[in-house]
Amino acid sequence: MNTYKYKARPVAGGKVVNGVIEAYSEYEAVAQIKSQSLVVEKITELTEKQGVHVDLNEPLWVSEKVLSLTASQFAIMIRAGLPMGRVVELIADQTSDKLMKRILTACAADVAAGYSLAQSLEKNGKKIPTTFIETVRAGEESGALETCFQRLKTYYEKSNRVKRKVKSALTYPIILLIMSFVVVGIVMVKLVPTMTTMFEGMGVELPLPTRILMGLSHFFVRGWPFLIAGLAAVIIGYKLYRKTPQGALTIGRLSLKLPVIGNIGVMNAASQFANTLSVLLTAGLPITQVITIIAKIMDNAAIAKTLSEAVVDLESGRRLGKALADNPYLPPMLIEMVGVGEETGELEETMDVIGSYYDEEAEAASAKAVSMLEPMMTIFLGVLVGFIVIAIYVPMFTMETMVGG
Repeated sequence: MNTYKYKARPVAGGKVVNGVIEAYSEYEAVAQIKSQSLVVEKITELTEKQGVHVDLNEPLWVSEKVLSLTASQFAIMIRAGLPMGRVVELIADQTSDKLMKRILTACAADVAAGYSLAQSLEKNGKKIPTTFIETVRAGEESGALETCFQRLKTYYEKSNRVKRKVKSALTYPIILLIMSFVVVGIVMVKLVPTMTTMFEGMGVELPLPTRILMGLSHFFVRGWPFLIAGLAAVIIGYKLYRKTPQGALTIGRLSLKLPVIGNIGVMNAASQFANTLSVLLTAGLPITQVITIIAKIMDNAAIAKTLSEAVVDLESGRRLGKALADNPYLPPMLIEMVGVGEETGELEETMDVIGSYYDEEAEAASAKAVSMLEPMMTIFLGVLVGFIVIAIYVPMFTMETMVGG
């Protein structure tokens, strides 16, 4: 529930009354205050910024692993026949995730007051995905809430597994890259300046590699604040541009055209589309609403725009397969299978199967990218180390020759 601070005056006259009340909406809060024979003069909703304690250890978002576990718990308890208010309360007590516990604790109070679970999640679960909330809403309306939670469990379990494998594959290259930058930084800032002092006292013309290395070292030593500031400016500028509609659209299109990485984006988008479509159709939502929701949650803005455009075709009576026929980003096989699913009347099952296929394709594409990245990094580091060794040792050999002569 929401908490409201109010100022009111008794109907019969008297001193102003200040108080705090909990209600689902401002309208309900005013009604409760009026029932106490008070006339509301001012009412304000209290937010976290107005004094509610914020747990700094609370996660920034609800992870897919937590969503899968929570959906599984809901399915089990609903099957057991427990009333929804008690179900939400029990799951809130059992979960160890602080963010989900806070959300479900608030939802438990709302559900006990007579509101639906979807309404409660929509109000309290700002960090819960739209797919989760809309599927719950559809499940409540169709009477198939247990089935919807089972599908949500499978959906987030698969998504979490794929992302975990991709992150695991990228761990080694990222660590190697970070260590490389650290080592090169130490060489440039500590070792090369020391060698430069010695080379300058030799009184001979230094070879080109050595002069280049000394110039780079001088830049790192003197210009590192500008380098960091420039890098920070580029990152901040990129993030701000990506938040604009045009920026998100441009970056989305470019990311799909990049070598190797673009293919990963396409496979991930196909997996996200097929799996979400299957879940939402199982929940009983109409196809236009399903595609509207998917367009909102797609990671790539360019693909999301094409899906929003497809909704117009669906509203005019076209079938989904035909509406997606000209989509330039989704794989042709996915679009073909959508048409097959519609023809056979088994679109949900077809999308579930094709979603698993694209899960595997996304994993394979990511593994391929990592396998290509590792030798490229090794070659790059070998060339870099070789250049540094040559730049340092050639003058030393020259010095030894002069001393020996």
